[in-house]
Amino acid sequence: MSALEPRDADVAPATAVPSPGGGSVLDREHRALSIGIVSVVLLIAFEATAVGTAMPVAARELNGIPLYAFAFSAYFTTSLFAMVLSGQWSDRGGPLAPLTAGITSFAAGLLLSGTAGTMWLFILGRAVQGLGGGLVIVALYVVVSRAYAEHLRPAIMAAFAASWVVPSIVGPLASGTITEHLGWRWVFVGIPVLVVLPLALALPAIRRTASGPADPAAPLPPYDRRRIRLALGISAGAGLLQYAGQELRWLSLLPAVAGVALLVPAVLGLLPRGTYRAARGLPSVVLLRGIAAGSFIAAESFVPLMLVTQRGLSPTLAGLSLAAGGGTWALGSWLQSRPWTEPYRERLVVFGMLLVAAAIAGAPSVLIEAVPAWIVAVAWAFGCLGMGLVISSTSVLLLKLSAPDEAGANSAALQISDGLSNVLLLAAGGAAFAALGGGAVGHAATTASASGSHPAAFAAVFLPMAGVALVGAWVATRLRAGPRAT
Repeated sequence: MSALEPRDADVAPATAVPSPGGGSVLDREHRALSIGIVSVVLLIAFEATAVGTAMPVAARELNGIPLYAFAFSAYFTTSLFAMVLSGQWSDRGGPLAPLTAGITSFAAGLLLSGTAGTMWLFILGRAVQGLGGGLVIVALYVVVSRAYAEHLRPAIMAAFAASWVVPSIVGPLASGTITEHLGWRWVFVGIPVLVVLPLALALPAIRRTASGPADPAAPLPPYDRRRIRLALGISAGAGLLQYAGQELRWLSLLPAVAGVALLVPAVLGLLPRGTYRAARGLPSVVLLRGIAAGSFIAAESFVPLMLVTQRGLSPTLAGLSLAAGGGTWALGSWLQSRPWTEPYRERLVVFGMLLVAAAIAGAPSVLIEAVPAWIVAVAWAFGCLGMGLVISSTSVLLLKLSAPDEAGANSAALQISDGLSNVLLLAAGGAAFAALGGGAVGHAATTASASGSHPAAFAAVFLPMAGVALVGAWVATRLRAGPRAT
C-alpha cells in the first residue's frame, strides 16, 4: 500500500464528510464510492499477483530471460516519480484527475505489454503501468481522507488490505490456467476490461465528494518543483542502475555512475536524515520498510521462474506455490493489530524479519532434486506471515513517530523507500542471475532434462536476499526512538 503524499489531504470541505460517529462505508452515501475504489485496489492487486505467474512464459517467448528482473523493476521505477506527482496534483485540483489518468495509464500499459513483440516493448508497457499505479494509489488515499470521516477510515483501509487476500490466492492459479490454455498475453490484455466497473462506480462519487482543491477559497498551492526533480532523479537513477546491472559490460560503468550520481542526492533529500545509517526511531522504520519489501519482492519474482525452469512445473502449479501466502500475510497483519501485541511490537517485527530471511533462504533448496517442490509453498507461507507482521507494523510505527504535520511527508518517504529498494534489489538480483548464466535458459528449460541447469544463477538471487533480510532483523532492533538531544 502506498502512503498519503499530500500534507494537506486531511483538510476537507465541511460537506465532504459525514458527521462524526454516524454512517458506514457501505451506507447510501458511501456505497458506490467504497465499491468503486476497493475495485480499483482489487484490480491492482490481481495484476500484481497474476503477472508474476505469466512472466516466465512471456520472457521466454520474447527471448528476454536476461531482462527478466527489468520487467519487474520497470514498474517500480516509474511509480516512484508518479507518486510524488500524484500527491501534488491531488493537492492542487483534487484526486479525480490523477486517479482517472492513472487508471487509463495502467490499462494502456497492460495492453502494451500484452501485445508486445519484443522484450523491450514489454518492459515499456510495465513502465507505463508503473506510472498509472503510482498516480492511482496516492490519489486513492487522498479520496479516503476527503470523502470519509475519521472514524470510517480504518474500515475502508481494512477493505483495501482485504482486497489483496483473494487475488493473492486466486490470481496465481487463474493466471497459470490462462497462460497454459489461452496464452500469457491474455493475462495482460484481459485485465483492462475490468477497468470499466471501477470507473463507472467511483468517478461520479469522487466528483461529488472529493473533487477540487481541499479548500476552494484558498489559493492553489504551487508545485514543489524541487521534490518533483528529486523524484525524477530517483526514477532516472534507478533505471540507469538497472540497465547497467543487466548489460554486464565495462561500458556499463558509465550508466551506473550516472545512476548513482542521480540517486544519492535524491534519496538524501526525500528520506529522513539518518536513514542510510539506521539511526534509531523513524529513520530505521523507513529503512526497514525498504529492506523488507525489496528483499522479499526480489526473491519472490524468481520463484515461478525457478519452479518452471528447474523443476519442470507448469505455470499453474508454479503460481499456486505462492497462493497460500495471501492468507498468511493477512494473518500476520491481523496479529499485529491485536491490542495485546502492542508492548511487543518491536520484537514481533524482529521475529517477522527472521521468518522472511528463513523463507528466502529455504526456497532454493528445491534446486536439489531430492527436495520436494512443495517446500517452496510452505516456506513462502511462513515468509508472507513475517511480511504481514513487518509491513503493517512499519506503517503503525511511522504514524506513531510522526508529528501530525509530518505524517504526509514521512508516509511518502516510507513508500519511496519501499519502491526504491524493490528497484535496486531487483537490479542486483537480476545482474547476479544474468552473470551466472541465468539468461541462457531457453525453450527447453521446462523439460525435465533441463531441470538441473543453471542452479547457481538462482542461488545467487535467493541467498544474498536472505542476507539482506537478516540485516533487516538487526535494523528492527533500532525502531524505538532514542533520547532526544538537549
